[in-house]
Amino acid sequence: MERFRPPCLKPTFVRASYHLDAFVPMMKTVAVALLLCVAGGTGAWTAAESSPNRANVSVLRAAAQDQISASVPKPRRKRFITQSDMIAILDYHNQVRASVFPPAANMEYMMWDEGLARSAEAWAATCLWDHGPQYLLRFLGQNLSVRTGNYRSILQLVKPWYDEVRDYVFPYPRDCNPKCPLRCYGPMCTHYTQMVWATSNRVGCAVQTCYNMVVWGAVWRQATYLVCNYSPKGNWIGDAPYRVGVPCSACPPNYGGSCSNNMCYPGVSTNHIYWFK
Repeated sequence: MERFRPPCLKPTFVRASYHLDAFVPMMKTVAVALLLCVAGGTGAWTAAESSPNRANVSVLRAAAQDQISASVPKPRRKRFITQSDMIAILDYHNQVRASVFPPAANMEYMMWDEGLARSAEAWAATCLWDHGPQYLLRFLGQNLSVRTGNYRSILQLVKPWYDEVRDYVFPYPRDCNPKCPLRCYGPMCTHYTQMVWATSNRVGCAVQTCYNMVVWGAVWRQATYLVCNYSPKGNWIGDAPYRVGVPCSACPPNYGGSCSNNMCYPGVSTNHIYWFK
């Protein structure tokens, strides 16, 4: 018997009432979106100077190490997501993006990004039910989802993000909660808006099986944890997720006028699935 607990939304099928710090049983999927946009500051770094002799030794040592590394075959990196799950997530995002209403004039086709997938892997491996790491959240959007036990389809963890469309009225969120996961109450829609943020054209995800994972104060013996990172980040407060108009009528110049399935299309022959082959 599976247990499900959502932290921030109050779907119509929920029998129990939900409010701040409430503990709601019998839910299917839990999801938390990265809602706030943290302003990034500027910083500087300095490097210590070294003597010429030490620098020369370092260069020679690095060159020798490169030659040794090149002669040793590298083992294939273990991935935190299967190829079929990756395809399902990517296709579902693009289906949702292509069918927004009102129609989008500048919706960009979403592609898989290996760097984002690796950052998602690193965070999923922590099994922490929270957004992170903080230093990356200045630049990335992030959707999280978790459910107890195993899953039959990865879309069981992704579709609840789209389901929030019922609580969203374009162009700005209605009754969305921008303070989740710190203070959650009422319905949410910021998972959905991140999915359809026009300029968020890259995504990378990871799936992790977590044991004894703490989810809203309860310990789940076994949980399936999904982390998806997006770039460029969406959910900028005060901005609409896309421009309304004839599909592809306001695509960025770098797309060269290419349009496919109501989205600005980059004109590539693959969406980076070849990384899994």
